Amino acid sequence: MTPKTKAAGDGSGLVEMAWDPITRIVGSLGIHTKIDFKQKRVAECYSTSSVFRGYSVFMRGKDPRDAHFITSRICGICGDNHATCSVYAQNMAYGVKPPHLAEWIINLGESAEYMFDHNIFQENLVGVDYCEKMVRETNPGVLDLAERTPAPHAGEHGFKTIADIMRSLNPIEGEFYREALQVSRYTREMFCLMEGRHVHPSTLYPGGVGTIASVQLFTDYMSRLMRYCEFMKRVVPLHDDLFDFFYEALPGYEEVGRRRVLLGCWGALNDPEYCDFTYANMTDWGRKMFVTPGVVVDGKLVTNDLTEINLGIRILLGSSYYDDWQGQEQFVTHDPLGNPVDPRHPWNQHTIPAPQKRNFDDKYSWVMSPRWFDGKDHLALDTGGGPIARLWSTALSGLVHTDYVQATGHSVVITLPRTMTKPETRFEWKIPKWSNALERNRARTYFQAYAAAIALHCAEKGLAEVRAGRTQTWEKFEVPDEGLGVGFTEAVRGVLSHHMVIRDGKIANYHPYPPTPWNASTRDTFGTPGPYEDAVQNTPIFEENTPENFKGIDIMRAVRSFDPCLPCGVHMYVGGGKTVKTMHVPTGLSGLGG
Repeated sequence: MTPKTKAAGDGSGLVEMAWDPITRIVGSLGIHTKIDFKQKRVAECYSTSSVFRGYSVFMRGKDPRDAHFITSRICGICGDNHATCSVYAQNMAYGVKPPHLAEWIINLGESAEYMFDHNIFQENLVGVDYCEKMVRETNPGVLDLAERTPAPHAGEHGFKTIADIMRSLNPIEGEFYREALQVSRYTREMFCLMEGRHVHPSTLYPGGVGTIASVQLFTDYMSRLMRYCEFMKRVVPLHDDLFDFFYEALPGYEEVGRRRVLLGCWGALNDPEYCDFTYANMTDWGRKMFVTPGVVVDGKLVTNDLTEINLGIRILLGSSYYDDWQGQEQFVTHDPLGNPVDPRHPWNQHTIPAPQKRNFDDKYSWVMSPRWFDGKDHLALDTGGGPIARLWSTALSGLVHTDYVQATGHSVVITLPRTMTKPETRFEWKIPKWSNALERNRARTYFQAYAAAIALHCAEKGLAEVRAGRTQTWEKFEVPDEGLGVGFTEAVRGVLSHHMVIRDGKIANYHPYPPTPWNASTRDTFGTPGPYEDAVQNTPIFEENTPENFKGIDIMRAVRSFDPCLPCGVHMYVGGGKTVKTMHVPTGLSGLGG
């Protein structure tokens, strides 16, 4: 479908502009806006998805033991996150507790996935939005200033000026861009050592893993992990320099992509010394995760209780292409602790697709509107691309304490040990003033270091199990005739839950909720915009181009800061349907030239 972008036609002086599709692995993202060029501000934004997936439909009737193999295919990027979450839900439903070694291995695989995916997105995709070629096209005045601005941490990352950093991010030819591609290779190898295959694990099962654990396995992983730690000692100061510069060069840039602090994190990386996967104990073992779950509203921690988080999830239809399931069967009326479960909870959801013509005054997307109900309001939580919500929640709870990570209540302190050419290094991610584009991106960098630090802890624990002769990695189980399960973890881009109901030994209901529907949701039943929409609306325009040559870089930075899967092309239209420029570009070049 070809969007027509033109003058709004309502006498407001607004100009309609659409980027559609920004294709992604999980659907096709479209961003439709009305821009006030006189005020240099986005007046309206609508986020659309033109693809219906339907996993919740065809999972019914399947053998529950196949759930992780099937749901892994939801995504070709974070499929292992889905497999892991599904296994967690199955462990609960089957009443099985994996051996400690199995959980350390899963943690190492998932940590490697965070390192791999955040690296390739940060340097080879979102980094392009800040590269020299892009800045030259959109803000030549900023580039001129960057040429004259020394990089404060040049001694740590090796680039003398901010412009040198920008040049290093130029696609294909940039030094740092190419180096990041090499890093993505060995971090993927780290994952495969632990889970067999990337991104659809071949050794991951309910009850544990099929990985054969040995000293050599952990040695191979650690050799790559230490290379990554050395890399991160350059990456963190490099991005601090780059993002701090944008605040200085463009006063007011903190408003780009800014929205109210409404963050959700479902926690990740279980501690097997506490986690037994029972619903009855979920509050306690959830708080022992190495990424602490939490709902953060206006900078304050509302809860870090996974049971409370679970019961607060609501699926609203709002402006999405579905019929309501009101009056349909309610699968779960009470949770295993006797708490009432809402009809709009994922355990009770029915997916009834109703395709129709897109209408921004009514229905306009295949994405539903997940919300978290705090007892009064249905909150449009976002994940901030994952890392900012994870670090914010973990920092506020102050529960994570290892040799390499300390959550302080107001920050997260990360210590990376001495590596081949660099000494022990300490980083501190401090809770920022804003939830905006730059801080989402900055958090992604710090969380890469965080994932490496947690991996060091888990590798030491796993190796200790092997050396002690505790090499069992799987525990047998039986599938019950009737069962209930929920898995909580963090996909790369944020919150991930899998809710499963078993009847007669088969799946009766199954609903996976990854970060995409939370972030890309439409206006809900109450008219509340989704996070992409909210973050883009009122975003100021700092681009120096005229409307006729407008690239929309500030809008793209706002959207991409959420890490909306992997965009591979942007189409830009303006003025009465006239095509200014249409460009299909290789993955990683989104936004260049339009």
